Amino acid sequence: MSIISFLSKSSFDPEITDILAAAFDTAWERIKLSGSPLAEDEASGATREALARNIIAMAKTGVRDQNRLVEGALANIVLYPGGRGPAAGDTPIP
Repeated sequence: MSIISFLSKSSFDPEITDILAAAFDTAWERIKLSGSPLAEDEASGATREALARNIIAMAKTGVRDQNRLVEGALANIVLYPGGRGPAAGDTPIP
């Protein structure tokens, strides 16, 4: 899954779409390389969706710097009990 599937409801020009896709790919790679449980199979879909939504939300406010998009997306990932990604019925750790 790439960020492109989440962009269908947004209108960004091709250049911005490329920046968003690169930011998404970079953020996902950083999570995978960190060994985080957020990259494990049961959490990866929700984690990737959260990254995409965070990046798109920042882009809608005018953020275009790839590094800011990556850092912002990673900073807004929520951990759940056990340090893993979201699962049905979970309540985030405050």
